[in-house]
Amino acid sequence: MFYSIDPYTHERWASYEPHSSEELNSILSRADEGTAAWHRTPLKQRTALIRSLSSLLLERKSSLATMMTKEMGKPFQQGVAEVEKCAWLCRYYAEEAATMLADESIDIEGQETYVRFDPLGVVLGVMPWNYPLWQVFRFIIPALTAGNVCILKHASNVFASAESIMNLLEDAGFPDYALQTLKVAGASMEIIVSDPRISAITLTGSEKAGANVAMLAGKHIKPSLLELGGSNAFIVLNDANLERSLEAFISGRFQNNGQSCIAAKRLLLQSEIHNSFLEALVARVQQLTVGDPNQLGTDIGPMAREDLAIELEQQMTSSIAQGAELLVGGTRDKALFEPTVLAKVTPEMDVFKEETFGPLAAVTVFDTLDEAIALSNNSKFGLGVSVFTNDKESIRKRISSFAEGAVFINDFVKSDPRVPFGGVKISGYGRELGRDGILSFVNRKAVVIK
Repeated sequence: MFYSIDPYTHERWASYEPHSSEELNSILSRADEGTAAWHRTPLKQRTALIRSLSSLLLERKSSLATMMTKEMGKPFQQGVAEVEKCAWLCRYYAEEAATMLADESIDIEGQETYVRFDPLGVVLGVMPWNYPLWQVFRFIIPALTAGNVCILKHASNVFASAESIMNLLEDAGFPDYALQTLKVAGASMEIIVSDPRISAITLTGSEKAGANVAMLAGKHIKPSLLELGGSNAFIVLNDANLERSLEAFISGRFQNNGQSCIAAKRLLLQSEIHNSFLEALVARVQQLTVGDPNQLGTDIGPMAREDLAIELEQQMTSSIAQGAELLVGGTRDKALFEPTVLAKVTPEMDVFKEETFGPLAAVTVFDTLDEAIALSNNSKFGLGVSVFTNDKESIRKRISSFAEGAVFINDFVKSDPRVPFGGVKISGYGRELGRDGILSFVNRKAVVIK
């Protein structure tokens, strides 16, 4: 059995039986049989359904936010923002799809030559629990818009979210084969990925899960897209606006209880502003409200599961033993972990080397911009970096020096429906969102007519 457990009250409030092999086969068959019909559905009709879905999301945003709060501890108001962002994503692709999928002409004398974009078929999405709606929508909306059919294998602790998404599509008028959800354990992935009815795979999750799926996809010669972990650096230079950079760091590190792949996990401070920034940071962290995620004023709720909070606690404890200094926080009560700041962090420490998936900030001091870039790049991850400075031109010249999928100047790293999203190194490969996202799972078909 799979269970939904409220990480704040610890109540087990829903249970789900795994799909049998017969049910799994039926789901795959329904998706496979629906691909031709969905491909033939005119793009104008597909985008109309996506507009309806956007409206439904906004109508139900309070109930959907409440569900996420109960299922994985997201503060309610942040859940509302997540639903609104999903609605924005729907509107964006509904408005831009015709342009994105238009044939591309190639000027060759004596022949008509162009590239058209046809769907691949059935796309399997393996999605995580930390943004239980947004992560799924940024997979299914571009895929469905392009004419693919989707199967969702959501994280086992957020099956209520998975069912809510399927219900939303049904109520918006999508055919029942357009999106189906799987209630299976991770061990079933080999069977599913190897099935010839699956055309492509996208995964958002851990390095281990991504490596396994990439191996299986490669074995069966299927395209895959991986959005994995991150350990983003947040660099503050001496000339930065400290108030603006401080507020950006608070949002970039502690939103969603710190459980975000693109969170600002490593805070790099230039030496002249190091002490004053740290003093302001500690005072600001102490102002964060920790507790019941259902209350509107709560900034930090529980982490999604107690084992995740224990893992973060172990990373903190080992780093303190290695010489880090605890400035604020550091206390855990089951899944509730206080927002924490560690100073005097060096590259050898666990909180610098590893991804810290929770409300913990690791602070390192540097002297020069070259040193900051080296510290930022000193990571096996490469999802994004933020740089705060009043001299934007000096950073513009150094953008290519950062080994990242995204460079944000004077803002924290965030996803945007209009902008390609993804990483390098073990943060994964491929891009979601923007035009890149809708073209991730299409057949770029060359057509030559002489």
